[in-house]
Amino acid sequence: MSFTIKNPVECSGIGLHSGEITQVKLLPAKANQGRYFVRVDLPNGPIIPATLTSVGETTLSTELTQGSAKVRTVEHLLAGLTGFGVNDVRIEINGAEVPLLDGSAKIWLDFLQKAELQQNCEDNKNLFSNYKIINPLSIYEGDAFVAVLPSSETRFTYGIDFPYRAIGNQWHSWNPHKDSFVEEIAPARTFGFADQVEKLKAMGLIKGGNLENALVCDQEKWLNPPLRFENEPVRHKLLDLIGDLSLMPTIPCAHYLAYKASHHLHIRLAKAISDQLKFL
Repeated sequence: MSFTIKNPVECSGIGLHSGEITQVKLLPAKANQGRYFVRVDLPNGPIIPATLTSVGETTLSTELTQGSAKVRTVEHLLAGLTGFGVNDVRIEINGAEVPLLDGSAKIWLDFLQKAELQQNCEDNKNLFSNYKIINPLSIYEGDAFVAVLPSSETRFTYGIDFPYRAIGNQWHSWNPHKDSFVEEIAPARTFGFADQVEKLKAMGLIKGGNLENALVCDQEKWLNPPLRFENEPVRHKLLDLIGDLSLMPTIPCAHYLAYKASHHLHIRLAKAISDQLKFL
């Protein structure tokens, strides 16, 4: 079944990398229109489809492009839409980066619950489909990898390993049909490292990051506790993976695995799956 939202909702906030304030308005869309951004601040309001064919830069966030129009850091919003079950939605934005809000998808879910789900039609692909992956796929970059395996149920498993005592090695596994996205994944916030802040800012990144919208740790401890989960960092990486994979028309039934991965690897996996299933 296809779902959109019933009521328009809007919010504003600072972008993680740009440091600029943008406003976002979510509006109902017709069946099969999909999820798409509209840059209302640009002439003629260019439309940027939330699909793999629109993916541009993937350094520390996922960017979508259409011609010269861009919108960055879309993954948290897209994960929220996926977890809430929204297939079709018009996303109007007056800048080039989606607000970070609290660094998770929780606030997006709060807005979506106010917007309410509305059924569009019966004959459309579900976000999590019953189509099954037959052939396993894996992609490696050094010791980092992403993979998809045949499975009788959809599951996401993520692992991270950082040389910071506060994080170390963490794993988390989540099943969208058995476990709550709202409670277990959406609240997990983005995270960073105090000893990398100046370097990233010098690269023109994380200009809008602060202790209110991201978890930050030094070599020994978190600088802004408490955490929402003991393993909040790896849950956030799983959130990112869901947002990136949702750029496919549907997420097939399979076991998705990632270890020390990145947006770049997430997108490579999504494209490999799409090539196998002839989505593109």
